[in-house]
Amino acid sequence: MIGRLVGHVVATELDHCLIDVNGVGYVVSASSPTLSHLPPSSEKATLLIETHVREDAIQLFGFASQGERAWFRTLTTVQGVGSKVALAILSVCPPEALPLIIASGDKAQLARATGVGPRLASRIISELSAKTASLPDSASVAGPSAPGTSSSLEGDAMTALESLGFRRVEVWDVLTRIIKTHEGANLEKILGLTLKELGR
Repeated sequence: MIGRLVGHVVATELDHCLIDVNGVGYVVSASSPTLSHLPPSSEKATLLIETHVREDAIQLFGFASQGERAWFRTLTTVQGVGSKVALAILSVCPPEALPLIIASGDKAQLARATGVGPRLASRIISELSAKTASLPDSASVAGPSAPGTSSSLEGDAMTALESLGFRRVEVWDVLTRIIKTHEGANLEKILGLTLKELGR
């Protein structure tokens, strides 16, 4: 099995790239963020690889981080989420935001991914919500804040909201008000309440 590739990027398409490793070209499917951050062909690229072997094909899926690969594996455990749909989800929902999206029941955010309808979005949330605390990268987004660090809480919450596509100007008033009225709440709780008020 191939677990990692280091080589030069020969070409990049919408959902895959071609990486030359010592004269051998590997076609690697990847999410949009991973593809967009690949270095120019003059520099070597490194991708973590998930190898899927079928009767008629060997497929390689590339990831920029351990967290992204772990979330790919987790998403594909949900019935109806194949490798293509998992990559589509990772293209619109960064790994660091997925614990928040699932914990808050944000079906609309998941449904932005190609191939994910309301029913499948509900199934993903239902099957993974109980695992949120232990899922990859959940601690970095949804972990509890240290006591007395409201400014840090605001910053962490704003970073998570911006990763979901919100603009600072449209969420700042709501976020700061919720932090003040729910003193002592952790980051996951604050983000969930903020998303609910914003109609997400």
